[in-house]
Order: sequence, then C-alpha cells, then structure tokens
Amino acid sequence: MIDKRIKRFFRKHHVLTIATSTDAGPWCANCFYVYLEEENALVFTTDPDTRHGREFLINKLVAGSVVLETNVIGKIRGIQFLGIVSEPEGELASSAREAYLRRFPVAMLMDTHLWVVKLTYIKMTDNRLGFGKKLIWENSK
Repeated sequence: MIDKRIKRFFRKHHVLTIATSTDAGPWCANCFYVYLEEENALVFTTDPDTRHGREFLINKLVAGSVVLETNVIGKIRGIQFLGIVSEPEGELASSAREAYLRRFPVAMLMDTHLWVVKLTYIKMTDNRLGFGKKLIWENSK
C-alpha cells in the first residue's frame, strides 16, 4: 500500500523530471503531470518527436523525480521513481485525458499527446519527518 504522504505529494505538485536511457546515452525532460491514484500512474504530455518521446519507444523503462524547491534543509521533500512508460489506450486513455485536461484546461487548446508512467518503485525523502527520512514503495507484482 502506498503511503498517503506519497499520494498527497504527487497530487500537490505538477512538474516532473523524466529520464530515458538508450544507446545514445541518458536524457531528461521536464513535463507537467497529473497523478492517477487508482492506477498509481503519472500522466503527462510530450510530442513523440522529442528526443525523450522517441526514446520511450526504444526503452520503456524510465526514472524520474518530483521535488519541492526550498533552501530550508528541514523542509526538503521529493520523490524519485521508476516506471514503465506507454501511450495509454482504451479506458486508460479516456481517464488519463480527462484527468489531464481537468488539471491543465489550457491543454484543450493544444495538440496533446499523452503518455502514462505506471510506477514500479517510489522513494520519497521527507526531512520534516527527520533528516534524510525515506518512505519506500515497490510494486510487489
């Protein structure tokens, strides 16, 4: 079961960094996202012609992070994650689009190409719980 503090952090924030890795080497990009709690997945949009968009099709395993920017050490919080990225289909495509457009209505004016990262590992650091305190979740399937 995913700790409620992890879910709350994902819901509260809206920019992720996603990293790919192929024979061309590692790459990362920043994207707006929405968290689908029922799916334990992150939905974001990026053009398939971007470097990371092309690399999703080569290697679906990705890493990423969502962080709170602060200079106060005692308030540092952030998530590092691993997951499997895909282009949503069927019912997942519908629910992903609905959630994304609800969070970012301006995206209705753009040609959005949605992607979903099904999370397989989450590590949240929350210094408010003690310096360097980690909350870990891993998919047991």
